[in-house]
Amino acid sequence: MTKVPFTNLKLKIDNSIGCFKCGDQEIQVAQYLPFEDKYALVMIALQNAEEDDIYNPIKLDMYFNLYLVFMYSNITFTDKQKEDPTKLYDLLESNGIIDGIISLIPDKEYEELQSYVEEVMKRKLEARKSVGAIINRFITDLPKQAEAMQKILDDFNPEQYQNVIDFAKAANGGRDIN
Repeated sequence: MTKVPFTNLKLKIDNSIGCFKCGDQEIQVAQYLPFEDKYALVMIALQNAEEDDIYNPIKLDMYFNLYLVFMYSNITFTDKQKEDPTKLYDLLESNGIIDGIISLIPDKEYEELQSYVEEVMKRKLEARKSVGAIINRFITDLPKQAEAMQKILDDFNPEQYQNVIDFAKAANGGRDIN
């Protein structure tokens, strides 16, 4: 078999774009997103959709689509506009921008991203159920729980406890409650 030097292939990353109109503005949509950007899109969408050790599917859909817009299109946003992602999402979704961008992302590219999100989410949820993860959470939470217990002990008033015992004894006809 004849060897082919990699440099002889003269490969370039696909920088092609698709376009659609929004009013009088031309929205450009990348046809390929480099791996590091895909990884960032998947991980940040999952991170923002996480609530109490689960992934909120509504938030995941919103953040996934917002990051598609941010990373695949030529639309720029100010930090102020990004402060309220739900409002930004509603504006983009209700005006057909998200659908317009998704329609121009090649099917293979879009399906690959969705697959990555589902797979990473599934594996993270499975990992959280493992014995090691449960022990790790217990160890991580232990100082917080010890601090809360110390606060309870510090705030403990024996006189109030005696009042409860006296009340229970009186309610029991004066008989011992032990």
